[in-house]
Amino acid sequence: MRHYRSSFVFCTLLFTLVGALPLPAQQDAPPPPKTSSPSPENRLTVEVTGGDANKPVENASVYLKTFEEHRLKDKKTEISVKTNQEGIAHIPDVPLGRVLIQVVADGWKSYGHWYDISDPKQTISIHLDRPPKWY
Repeated sequence: MRHYRSSFVFCTLLFTLVGALPLPAQQDAPPPPKTSSPSPENRLTVEVTGGDANKPVENASVYLKTFEEHRLKDKKTEISVKTNQEGIAHIPDVPLGRVLIQVVADGWKSYGHWYDISDPKQTISIHLDRPPKWY
């Protein structure tokens, strides 16, 4: 009986001492890669002007849509941006190929046209007209 009691005391003492030892610290996982802003070399620039004076159209919505046909599943991409005070919208990471660019602005006629994008640094100029007057 003494043998069991001494081995129980020994095991309890051993576990207490092992639990008191400092454990090696876990190495911190490396931080996730930062998503950097798109480089100016890889973005499409859309310049929107309107009217007879070719004034820049501020706060116009510019939609870029692509459609790629595949055997199993078709891939669609849609990007939406707004123009700044100079009427310029920058679209980051533009897929190359055929894209539909649509522009919608208050007080202006909607615009839509298919473009072939061969260079991601390309600049596209779009001119909007006033809608016809309703009498």
